[in-house]
Amino acid sequence: MREIDIKQKDLFDELTPAQTWDAEVTKHAIDELFNLAKKYHSSSSYWELMRFIANFRYYSPYNAMLVHIQMPGARYVAPPHRWEREYGRKIKPNARPLVILQPMGPVMFVFDVSDTEEGLNPKALPPEVEKPFEVRSGKVGSELERTIENAKRDGVQILSRREASQSAGSIIKKNAQSRPEPLFFQTGKDGQGKPVYTSIPTRYTLLINENHSREARYATIVHELAHLYCGHLGTPNNKWWPDRRGLPLDIREFEAESVAYLICTRLGIDNPSEEYLSNYVGKKQEIPNISLECIMKAGGLIEDMGRKSLKPRKDKEG
Repeated sequence: MREIDIKQKDLFDELTPAQTWDAEVTKHAIDELFNLAKKYHSSSSYWELMRFIANFRYYSPYNAMLVHIQMPGARYVAPPHRWEREYGRKIKPNARPLVILQPMGPVMFVFDVSDTEEGLNPKALPPEVEKPFEVRSGKVGSELERTIENAKRDGVQILSRREASQSAGSIIKKNAQSRPEPLFFQTGKDGQGKPVYTSIPTRYTLLINENHSREARYATIVHELAHLYCGHLGTPNNKWWPDRRGLPLDIREFEAESVAYLICTRLGIDNPSEEYLSNYVGKKQEIPNISLECIMKAGGLIEDMGRKSLKPRKDKEG
């Protein structure tokens, strides 16, 4: 990220939202580590990281990144109790613990399979342990419809339109003066089993090409939502995702393509983002001044949107 020398409040007020967010880099631990170490600034090392995370499917993109930072050669990681309970393996003496984020908690310590050995009752290791990076090909299932539904909780209306074959999609912010129709997001069921909905104001419209395959439509939605959750369009509430308006086009596209590549590849879907990133690596030695933290958090959110029904946002609009 760019270093911004802020000595006066007047200067701070003149910055774009993206520059203001950059100026508070010390609040973003991963980005600070990324910049101090400059570990993934080269195109080749960044591409290596992306491919690792894309194939390290059993943990979130953010946690997969943390594993790669600490142990690039890791194959499969799990906490000690899981190694013992599910695989009958124990942790080797002097094994190296890896720190990742724990759901609903601070951190947890995990160990790679290379730091384990057979215990008293060893079990055969499953394919995801023996061959974690096996190449897959797949089709999008309920992830498409579930993502479209979950997008409503943030006021994103996803619409299909007949477009030319070369047109994929776009996302725009709604004009607050236009008084758009509200979206109805399902929040659960009542005592009789009937769906319960809450009204969400329409803040964004995301258009996709209905002439494309389900896989292409899903890839488009992921790409456009990446722009949103990386903060490229601003935010209705800074507690939901950051406001990073004002970024150059090359940074915005690189971040969105990175998210799309990760999510689609982890799902086993061929996607044009892979060609975009691999071509970039072939042409340029260094990547733009991106936010790794935003890419990983946006990727984790979008992946969850396709996997489960999310709860409504708790915080009111800022």
